[in-house]
Amino acid sequence: MRRIRVRLQYLLRRARKIRPGNLVEFARTVQRVSKAPVPVIIVDMLWCSLRYDMAFRDYAVWDIRLLNARERKTWMTHPKSFRITKMYNTPEGRSKLEDKRRFSREYADLLGRETIDLRDVDDTELAAFLARHPRVLAKPNEGHGGGGIDLHEVGSDVDASAFRADVTAKGQTVLDEFIVQHPEMSAMYPDAVNTIRLITFLDGEDRVHLLASVLRIGNGDVIDNFASGGMFTMLDDDGVALYPGVDKNSNVYREHPVTGTPIVGFQVPQYDRVLDLVASLARRTPEAPYVGWDIAITANGPVVIEGNHNSSVFQPKPSASGVRTGLLPVYQAAVGF
Repeated sequence: MRRIRVRLQYLLRRARKIRPGNLVEFARTVQRVSKAPVPVIIVDMLWCSLRYDMAFRDYAVWDIRLLNARERKTWMTHPKSFRITKMYNTPEGRSKLEDKRRFSREYADLLGRETIDLRDVDDTELAAFLARHPRVLAKPNEGHGGGGIDLHEVGSDVDASAFRADVTAKGQTVLDEFIVQHPEMSAMYPDAVNTIRLITFLDGEDRVHLLASVLRIGNGDVIDNFASGGMFTMLDDDGVALYPGVDKNSNVYREHPVTGTPIVGFQVPQYDRVLDLVASLARRTPEAPYVGWDIAITANGPVVIEGNHNSSVFQPKPSASGVRTGLLPVYQAAVGF
């Protein structure tokens, strides 16, 4: 009964937010892979929204127009992901992951990086932190998708009190040491920290299920976020990129357009350590069994960026990968819905 209620609430919210302009925009994106007229695509998009519990962006990103009914049934969607989050991740778990101050305390031994909260240190301690880390990221305590984050380069003569006033005026209270990514990750794209998103589900028997492993790559911006022009590709069990990169506009990249580095076959360094780290993180978070973990790779090992209790969905894009089935069966086997 609760699942039905959650789904109906979600559908009602989506219905209220439908904008004709968005439908046309998504339909035109679909036309990159399908020559169907825009009205035909819109009708099919609305049908799939009801029949397969599919968001309009899911329809566009996963080339659903190209698939038959049997294939469409296999696709994991954002509405389904939302319901898993609502069903399994408790308010306590969400707080544990979203509150950066709390996150840095709960997972201090696993982070692999130094972070401080300005509310917990005086100016002397802040000055010592800035002396150790002349490049730092200043963040709000709660934020998503890389929003509200600034990079600061400070000298040895920095005024800690003035620095504190500057960043807190912007609502930023968390300082992270700047991550220098592994040279092999930098060779892919050096102007952003390219990260690994691993989506996990912790079942009632303390088993960690890896639902998806994704390489996220920057492209023209300082963050690798999909919404900011970045791209992604799926990884195999050994951390090797399986397919070309794709971005939100359905552009396909066999090589990175900036560096020329081949994407297919790219080996993520230290991937076995990444898997061990994520298993430890998942078992540390039973209050939120369903999490998307963002991990960076440095020369010294993997580093935890954050845990997302409301992870986006990632799976192979048919027009880029040739794969015409989604990851819904993988989710069903692990979660049991």
